Formats: sequence, C-alpha cells, structure tokens
Amino acid sequence: MQTAFFRFYAELNDFLAPHRRFITFAHPCDGRSTVKDMIESLGIPHTEVDLILVNGESVDFSRRIESGDRVSVYPVFEAIDISPLARVRPGPLRQMRFVLDGHLGRLAAYLRMLGFDTAYQNHCRDEDLARISSDEHRILLTRDVGLLKRSAVTHGHWMRETRPRRQLAEVVEHFDLYRSIASFTRCLRCNTLLESVKKESIAASLDERTRNLYAEFFTCRTCGRIYWKGSHYERMQRLIAELADRAKVSATRMPRMRP
Repeated sequence: MQTAFFRFYAELNDFLAPHRRFITFAHPCDGRSTVKDMIESLGIPHTEVDLILVNGESVDFSRRIESGDRVSVYPVFEAIDISPLARVRPGPLRQMRFVLDGHLGRLAAYLRMLGFDTAYQNHCRDEDLARISSDEHRILLTRDVGLLKRSAVTHGHWMRETRPRRQLAEVVEHFDLYRSIASFTRCLRCNTLLESVKKESIAASLDERTRNLYAEFFTCRTCGRIYWKGSHYERMQRLIAELADRAKVSATRMPRMRP
C-alpha cells in the first residue's frame, strides 16, 4: 500500500481525529490525488490552509501526492504576510470584509458594532453565501465545515466558539483586528456607514429625555435608524475594553515552518 506522511500545525488540528493531532501520521495515497483532495478528505477545508510544504518545498493545491511524500500543512496567516513563500490561495484581504451564515446573527451585529463591513441575512442558501464571498471578496465565517469546502470560497474561517461574545473575540484575535476597530460607525441593522446628523433635523423623532441628554446624533441613510452615544454605546466601549485586555495577554505566534 502506498503511504504519504502528513503533519498539520496549530488550529488545523481542530479538524482532525484526536489520535492524529500534533503528530506526523501515515495516510494511504494512490499517487493520483491532489494535496487539496487529500487534505479535505481528512476533514480540513481548503480555506483554512495557507501554506503547504511537500518534502520541504512550497506547493500549490494541484500537487499530486506520491508514496513517501512528507506533507506539512499550515493555517491561514491572514494577519501576517508570508511572501515570498508561495501561497495556495489568493493573498490576504487587506480590507477585512465578512459574510456570515444564518446561524451567526449576533456575531454579525457585534462585528458591525466594531465597524467591520459584515454582510448577513437570516436565511441565505449555501451557494449564495459562497457566491457573495467570492464576488464581493468577503471572508466567510461559518460553523459549517462543508460550506468552506466549496471551490468558490477562497477566504473563510470555521468558527470554533459557540457563544457570540466569545465568537467575536475569536474573530478579532484570529484576524488581528484590534487596531482596525472603528466603533459606532456602522448601522447594526443594515451594515450601512453612519452619517452625522444635526439634532434639530431629527428632533421630532426623539423622546424628550433623549433630546435633553444628548447633542450628537448619527443616522443610517438606508433604514433611517437614529443612533446616539447612550447606554448602548457605553456597553460597546466596555466590550472593546475587554477585547483590548485579551490583546495584551494573547501571544500571537507564527507556527514553525518545518517539514
């Protein structure tokens, strides 16, 4: 039987069976399958992979795996430019834009709250999510591993966490977004950038207490929703402070690149 040897690094091990994690293991090969096919047959979406070394040399997804090959697979370095090493997918999206599946509505609101361009619909077919991700150059966030295996998806991330606040911390940390946070700039409902508006022009839409307490207002020209820096804004600032604290204690390490 022909056999190749695989080693997966860092968070890619989340997709593997426990007995295959963080070790080099043998896996049957037929000499015809591409490295992409073999990696996905082991349960890992191609969108999670950024660098593949076969016998110490960087290869792309089309490389066919032969008996005796030693394959090292590294995760996406969205926050780190690893040029001039060959990459197996398009380069990092310098403008972080997201599209989320229908199960991540609260996370979508949190990302918009931090100012990130986030496309979200409660009911959206998998093929439509893949198309939006490809056509609009958005990173697809999902809990569905199968969705990330669609060939149209080039940038994606499988969410490990299940609770929205922890999911937000996961995204911010994974994509190194701490310095890109621009809170209170985007509508939580429809994702449109907010515009400053004069108080007198929207006074009739405000209750008396809000008119008396606040002087600065913003509006969404798409849905007409009005925003001001009240208690919701204060909760937002506390959440951002929590994320900043995580940034101070998180050590961002690039996996060692060895076969």
